[in-house]
Amino acid sequence: RPQGLQKAWGRLQLHQAALPTLPVPPLQQTLDRYLQALEPIVSREELSHTQQLVAEFRRPGGVGERLQRGLERRAKKTENWLSDWWLKTAYLEYRLPVVVHSSPGVVLPKQDFLDRQGQLRFAAKLIEGVLDFKSMIDNETLPVEYMGGEPLCMNQYYQILSSCRVPGPKRDAIVNYARGKQQSRHITVVHNFQFFELDVYNSDGSPLTAEQLFVQLEKIWNNSLQTNKEPIGILTTDHRNSWAKAYNNLLKDKTNKDSVRAIERSICTVCLDAPVPRAADGLYHSQVAAQMLHGGGSHLNSGNRWFDKTLQFIVAEDGSCGLVYEHAPSEGPPIIALLDHVVEFTKKPELEKSALSPLPMPKKLRFNITPEIKNDIEKAKQNLNIMVEDLDIKIMVFHQFGKAFPKSEKISPDAFIQVGLQLAYYRMYGRCCATYESASLRRFRLGRTDTIRSASAAALRFLQAMDRPAQPEQEKAELLRRAAQAHREYTNMAIQGNAIDRHLLGLKLQAIEDLVSIPELFMDTAYAVAMHFNLSTSQVPAKTDCVMCFGPVVPDGYGVCYNPMEDHINFAISAFNSCADTNAARMAHYLQQALLDMRALLQATPRAKL
Repeated sequence: RPQGLQKAWGRLQLHQAALPTLPVPPLQQTLDRYLQALEPIVSREELSHTQQLVAEFRRPGGVGERLQRGLERRAKKTENWLSDWWLKTAYLEYRLPVVVHSSPGVVLPKQDFLDRQGQLRFAAKLIEGVLDFKSMIDNETLPVEYMGGEPLCMNQYYQILSSCRVPGPKRDAIVNYARGKQQSRHITVVHNFQFFELDVYNSDGSPLTAEQLFVQLEKIWNNSLQTNKEPIGILTTDHRNSWAKAYNNLLKDKTNKDSVRAIERSICTVCLDAPVPRAADGLYHSQVAAQMLHGGGSHLNSGNRWFDKTLQFIVAEDGSCGLVYEHAPSEGPPIIALLDHVVEFTKKPELEKSALSPLPMPKKLRFNITPEIKNDIEKAKQNLNIMVEDLDIKIMVFHQFGKAFPKSEKISPDAFIQVGLQLAYYRMYGRCCATYESASLRRFRLGRTDTIRSASAAALRFLQAMDRPAQPEQEKAELLRRAAQAHREYTNMAIQGNAIDRHLLGLKLQAIEDLVSIPELFMDTAYAVAMHFNLSTSQVPAKTDCVMCFGPVVPDGYGVCYNPMEDHINFAISAFNSCADTNAARMAHYLQQALLDMRALLQATPRAKL
């Protein structure tokens, strides 16, 4: 067992206990801001109808005040009034497949190996890096993160290793083996659809070295050369209700049950993938992004995964690498922090080779496939292949400038990029849409996210002015700055726990819990429009030159994730082919143009020296 577990136990506890609890925002403030958020995205008629519903909801002694008091009571008696509700509604009760619809992927820069030897050496080093990071988690020596001088909740770091999602008929669960007697000592390795349990600690508790891990990975490779195995992992790609049925069916057999438990209990999964079919250079990254999100289909690498596992590293024979993670336990930043650590670690030179004592053969996890299970696998394959065909994903490396440019103009790079996205969408569709950008609530104990609504009235004023030839450039530039400033203000409000989305959700869930009828406010078309995020976006900065990617959250929407580097920006843009109105490459083109036009506008209009 890792040393120092007992004595350091107090450190994390003390840090967490000192964090403030998530506030319940004032009711009137949220209702005012809700109406403001609707202004750019609904018609005048809809807005005036909603104004009446809001007036009714906020009446003194009315239903709003009663639900607000319920929330305030809940906040007093829980560590975080939102976290359990959010985990359930956003993740565990969400029934669409986790693949594409929920789990984000990360594309790493292409590695320079080209064969099995290089693939296994890199995978071994990567595992060693993960174990190095894990020791910091186990010993509670992970440095506390800060945002704007405020310490952040570190809880998510303790959820990402040795954890797994388990399907259920109406709601899934998460199991975590990071602490206690049953602490995980192994990882799962998958090759040619075959799963292995690889012990990664020596009997004295020290982690295996990269050299030892390489030897073990070679044994795994040589013991899984057949490619005709049933891809049992495909089951994890299905609709959650179908998978829950198949899971119960699968676990009736003791061998299967033991194998599934070994996967669920493992620290993480490492997928040794077959090479990705060669793509034209411009498409290479987009194709790897698809591999990370879904594995390319049942004929490629999709069976080489267990998508319920929180963390799966993917290393293909041709040097394409990355990861995919199950979203329920954590947001992107802790995953990226782990990834940055691992990538740095893989660059370290090997230490002196020590004499290697022989290690036991890693255990192959067996599955007994009944005709019924084979049928479940076939159905899952069909559904997955439809999803694979439907995902339209484009990685765009925007080379013209990075975050240094907006900073030189004293504009927040995130706000600049978000206004650029608004401009691209507006030019494509002639209107604004409900836009979701995730904001971290980690200043608060067990905080997850709230929504930054980037489609603001200030943004709309800029969008309307931007392509009007008669409008003076100086005015356009001023409107751009105001739009960016409005975004910055909304962001600050959100990270302080004062945004509207989670509060509105809380009021709605409070009504459900109180068994009262759902207030009209939440049955209104404007509410449906406000919650239909045609643009679902996230900034996930990393030291590594990588990019995270995820699918759209609505059938006619886009998923946009970006990593702003000093002199370039990595974008991942997704859409669905089944929607005729959306196209990822077209969005990438408009986004590029919008960012260039905004730079040109600012450069042509020097700021008045104040």
